Amino acid sequence: MKFQIVDAFSDKLFGGNPAGVVLIDNGQEFPLDVTMQKTAAELRYSETAFVKKMNENEFTIRYFTPASEVELCGHATIGSFGALLETGVVRDGSSYILHTLAGTLQVEIKDGLIWMDMALPQVVNTLSRSEQRQELANVMGIHEDDLYLEPQIVSTGLPDILMGVRSLAVLNNIQPDFPALSKLSEQYGVTGVHAFSLGTDKVTANCRNFAPLYAIDEEAATGTSNGALTFYLYQQGFIKEEQENLFIQGESMGRPSKIMSRLQTVNEIVKIQVGGVYKRLAQGEIYI
Repeated sequence: MKFQIVDAFSDKLFGGNPAGVVLIDNGQEFPLDVTMQKTAAELRYSETAFVKKMNENEFTIRYFTPASEVELCGHATIGSFGALLETGVVRDGSSYILHTLAGTLQVEIKDGLIWMDMALPQVVNTLSRSEQRQELANVMGIHEDDLYLEPQIVSTGLPDILMGVRSLAVLNNIQPDFPALSKLSEQYGVTGVHAFSLGTDKVTANCRNFAPLYAIDEEAATGTSNGALTFYLYQQGFIKEEQENLFIQGESMGRPSKIMSRLQTVNEIVKIQVGGVYKRLAQGEIYI
């Protein structure tokens, strides 16, 4: 099977978030789960996607971190369709149906920009009690007074604690207690914490994402988390329908990423899309 390494949410090599992409040969089935898990652990990227073409306009993708399978991954989806573009399997200016464990989604490609649907947004929980806010702040290495807005667990495919902080300086100074964050993530049933500070000018927010429960201490670009943040900021009145939003992530890791999003309401149902570009780093054969 062919594989590629693709930097998602960046048009420059060694920017964005790298993903492994394994392209299942035509007529072949997905490898055994244990094989895909071991492959993801061997490649050591935060996520590796296994992509199977069902027909001309329909694909199934499964996503594995080094520790476990996850239902949806934004940057690995952008990376996967980048890999499919590079191999001529998909075309610019077209739309595709994508089957994931989080549901059936649509992917659109236009002028090299890949847009993917998020799962329907869900508010899972709100950390409204003072002791909850204090615990979160302690785990993240900041003071409770540094928090901005009410932390909330939101999912557009994967649940995250969305934690706003008062300034970019506070955001950059976050130093989580990773074992404690893993325990807290397990307690709340979330992937991790998506921290943000509101941006200026054309930047909607600057972000950092931490998911040590899934063997990802920090991630350079997270599509699902910024999809959830789009819904959260829309509810808070910071984002309007139809506007294009820009989230900057990964700067603290030396891998600057640009994640775009847009939100619209169709028949009273909120639809969120996340988009970005990509850069292919490597390709080859994988023998599994």
